[in-house]
Amino acid sequence: MTCPSVNVRDYHTMSDYYEKVKIELQQMKAPGEAAETEAAAEQQQLSPASESSVSADVSLTSRRDISRSSINERSRSKSRSKGDGHERQVNGRQVSDLTVAGIYRVSNEQNLQVKGTGKIFKAKSAANGQVESCQRQTEEKCEHQEDGSKVGKKRRPVTVDSSKAKTSLEALKLSIRQLKWKEFPIGRRTACDIYWHGVSFHDNENIVSGQVNKFPAGMIEMLRKINLSRAVRTMQELFPEEYNFYPRSWILPEEYQLFSTQVRLLKDNDSTLKPTFIVKPDNGSQGDGIYLIRDPADLRVISGSQVKQAVVQEYIQKPLLIDKLKFDIRLYVLVRSLEPLEIYIAKEGLTRFCTEPYQEPSQKNLSHVFMHLTNYSLNVHSGNFVHSDSCNTGSKRTFSSVLYRLGSKGVDIKKVWSDIIALVIKTVIALVPELKVHYQADIPPGKPGPTCFQILGFDILLMKNLKPILLEVNSNPSMRIEHEQEVSPGVFEYVPSLVDEEVKVGVIRDTLRLMDPAQRKQYGVTNLGDGSPENAIVVDAESDEKEGLADSLPSLCLKQVFPKYTKQFNYLRVVERIATIFLRFLGVKGTMRLGPTGFRTFIRNCKLSNSSFSMASADILYIDITRRCAGTLPDSREAGMGLQAFIEAFFYLAARRFKALPLREQLVSLLEVCETSLDGQGHGEKPRPHRSHTNANPASAHYSAPPTLNSPALTRRHQYHRWHQPLQPSAKGNADN
Repeated sequence: MTCPSVNVRDYHTMSDYYEKVKIELQQMKAPGEAAETEAAAEQQQLSPASESSVSADVSLTSRRDISRSSINERSRSKSRSKGDGHERQVNGRQVSDLTVAGIYRVSNEQNLQVKGTGKIFKAKSAANGQVESCQRQTEEKCEHQEDGSKVGKKRRPVTVDSSKAKTSLEALKLSIRQLKWKEFPIGRRTACDIYWHGVSFHDNENIVSGQVNKFPAGMIEMLRKINLSRAVRTMQELFPEEYNFYPRSWILPEEYQLFSTQVRLLKDNDSTLKPTFIVKPDNGSQGDGIYLIRDPADLRVISGSQVKQAVVQEYIQKPLLIDKLKFDIRLYVLVRSLEPLEIYIAKEGLTRFCTEPYQEPSQKNLSHVFMHLTNYSLNVHSGNFVHSDSCNTGSKRTFSSVLYRLGSKGVDIKKVWSDIIALVIKTVIALVPELKVHYQADIPPGKPGPTCFQILGFDILLMKNLKPILLEVNSNPSMRIEHEQEVSPGVFEYVPSLVDEEVKVGVIRDTLRLMDPAQRKQYGVTNLGDGSPENAIVVDAESDEKEGLADSLPSLCLKQVFPKYTKQFNYLRVVERIATIFLRFLGVKGTMRLGPTGFRTFIRNCKLSNSSFSMASADILYIDITRRCAGTLPDSREAGMGLQAFIEAFFYLAARRFKALPLREQLVSLLEVCETSLDGQGHGEKPRPHRSHTNANPASAHYSAPPTLNSPALTRRHQYHRWHQPLQPSAKGNADN
């Protein structure tokens, strides 16, 4: 029902009448009403609306009548009677005495709402009808039509602690402002909904609830170059075709001799071959310490008795060029949770260009970092670096501008995106097992603690044939939206970077939207997909994910890729199943190492001991593998068997038990035996039909099982497969990040 219009004369008449009614109500007040009137006055003071705006709202908007709790039932009965003279005609309409000061009656419930404040007083009545108390409801505001139906609901804003945001602070502030949330820049005594850390999970040690934008220390550890290489190489042994997006790698110093031998054999077989390799320090960042070599003797990490940890990778000599410049892609990936695994990819990213025209590596140009290394932190110091406010030009551009340029030349952009999505999902699947172990160590089940999510920076290179190659994954990608600019000789200041702001603010804002506690249920599994791996990925460049958030905000720039494509990639999660068994036998909460008793319990409960493999053999296996793996991890101070050592032992047990099967089938078969025994569903050695996909790249099946091992520590597992094969010339190499 709509309200009749009220002209200016009527408005003044109503104002005069308002004053008369106010005097009458003062005379009708009950003795105990003073305190409640003060509460109503406090509510009006909290409202930003002026008295004039309230009066205008009375005459020009539909009325929302709420009863005043300070008037007893007897007074309300009198005001509704015809004989008491408290209803008047104003412009032909009945106006109630109780329509005053923006306080209106909606029903017989004794609620009081001060218009414009969002606060409601709820009254409780005694048996005699007198109001006993009022309860303030401040969490949400309900708006009503004249018929009393609820038409809207406003909840309290989400709170974000930005006190530890560091370099991402400016982008975070802009995001919070766009969302109209509440920021706490110096922290808060009470818990916030979201904590935004700039470096690590442990930036704030006193969080017991809410959500933190960093996973525990395992994420930083796993994304160090050596650990990332180990994780991906394990997957390459099981799925060589699926994981051929990562260059051949050697870990120094432990594999220095193997690297030297393979390079020497390659050159002996063909003296014309001159492969190039890139060396990356394990804990390096922003291009620090990266260099190119053509011979193992040129390694700088082996100097006298000093040994430095690093990764050596084949260098990609034929990258895709634009304007004769080499470039890489920085894509932002949100890992929303580990259990269940949820992955989102930003639809927009950055392309970082070298500042010197590319030439294939030679002995003369190996040291030309502005030609070979795409790191922004290096090239920004080049005299040829171009800062541009356009997303299509300059030394840093948006990824979409590059895709548009490639598409104009006939490149299948959807195929490029599909390959990148597959690369991201496979990489995260390789990292998850170790991440789960670290997560449980920091936040054991049953212990109060926050939930975690994290934005990762994937650095990807496109080869000349448009195949994406993973360079590295950054646990703390830069979210700075300004850059240094020299305003006078030797004087620098930070100025806004519109390209960075366009990409990074959207990523942070939409990450917050996805982590909004009230909205999490809206972002479920949209489509589980079907069909064969990665070929079934459908990328619609024109589609947006519109999840029904505020109309004033753009559609999400983050695209869900997992569990959306679960069926295409779930068969790859073999090592994660091994990690689940490992976690089951850890025993002590907060530990990441399996003791000898726990390992024996694993062997016994999974019924892996028999006449040819006794419990004494299990003890020897434990000691041998644990000691050898500890030698490859000089930083490790905790005794016991870590996850990587347990995986080594699991590979050995699988090879011993199922000798006739290919490597991957050995592991899956042993997993079925263990899972069946632990679930109490069977006791036989013969496994159930395993769940691996028969259509998932059968080319990997030619990898035969390793021979029976006389000693579990005789040689590393991977040496039976890839590392004892001769080094072949390959287009698979690496460029820096």
